Amino acid sequence: MQTKLRSGIIGAGFIASVHARAIRNSGHELFAIASSTPESASVLAQKFNIPKTFDSWQELVASDDVDVVHICTPNELHAEIAVAAAKANKQIVCEKPISVNSEEASAIESAVKNSGVSFAVPFAYRFYPIVREMRAKLLAGEAGSVHLMHGNYLQDWLADPNSDNWRVNSITGGKSRAFADVGTHWCDLMEFVTGDRISRLIANTAKAYQERNGVKVLTEDIANIIFETASGASGTLTVSQVSLGRKNQLLLEVDGSKASYTFNQESPDTLLIGGRESNQILMRGNDTLTSADGKRLSHLPSGHPQGYQDAFNDFIADAYQGFQGNTVEGVPGLQDGLRSAALIEAVLLSAESQSWVSVPETSSVSQTKMLAS
Repeated sequence: MQTKLRSGIIGAGFIASVHARAIRNSGHELFAIASSTPESASVLAQKFNIPKTFDSWQELVASDDVDVVHICTPNELHAEIAVAAAKANKQIVCEKPISVNSEEASAIESAVKNSGVSFAVPFAYRFYPIVREMRAKLLAGEAGSVHLMHGNYLQDWLADPNSDNWRVNSITGGKSRAFADVGTHWCDLMEFVTGDRISRLIANTAKAYQERNGVKVLTEDIANIIFETASGASGTLTVSQVSLGRKNQLLLEVDGSKASYTFNQESPDTLLIGGRESNQILMRGNDTLTSADGKRLSHLPSGHPQGYQDAFNDFIADAYQGFQGNTVEGVPGLQDGLRSAALIEAVLLSAESQSWVSVPETSSVSQTKMLAS
């Protein structure tokens, strides 16, 4: 297999730039770009010195010169592009949510399985060294019996009633916004570090504003979720995109009989370990972390911050290892994207029915039936 893979990015917004930097950092070739307009594609091509621009995503997907397709478009296009990329035998990195409904998720699953290509989803918060340290401690049983997971994902970019973008639109963004956009990150991280799974939940969603710029809002600004896990633990999650002062706070606390562990994405270089007599603040660094993964992903000495782009860089590097046949444990893939789709559907059904909804364990969203009780 060739040493370098050639990547093509579809989309030219903020997240496309994050992908572009990560591809370059991985040592692979950032080869092509396509976007909604030739002008927007050209801007990103000039910014990152991308040699090839395509007039349409279809041309990029069909190109024999592209090995990996990065889908960084509005959500409504994810499934169509992913299915086409799989049929064209391209490796795929698809932003979440991977689809706007379970039928589309099933179509992606079928196309990927039939083609045998690899599929990665950017749940990049998994790649903070502190998160890997937290995971190692929890899976080693250092927390004791875990009985509670709780936290929030808070942003404020929609706190102003005049703030708007394509994510607010229920067509381009999907029927769920706050939970699908950021709440799924929290759920993925919680399940990743604990090894436990949400088995059922009850959700309430709300809007801070009924209209934005004269257009009726159909997607939620806020979601509150109570859940139970397969192991019998309980949990709560608050998601908001209208919480002033919170730019991107993903806060996760796991409480056990021996210790609690708290991760805050706005301070990603520290892990709070809670005890009965005293608390400990563990700093990131090769001299402080003990887990192999924590050390592997800790690239700088303690006191030199690592941030979101660093985590995303490591996600891409590990995903590309898998694309070349060297699978790295912990890379979020198709099943994680399908899991996210199932949770979104469960939250929407629960909020609508105002009842508990089961989230069955299944490898296929097409076989998942949400049960309101």
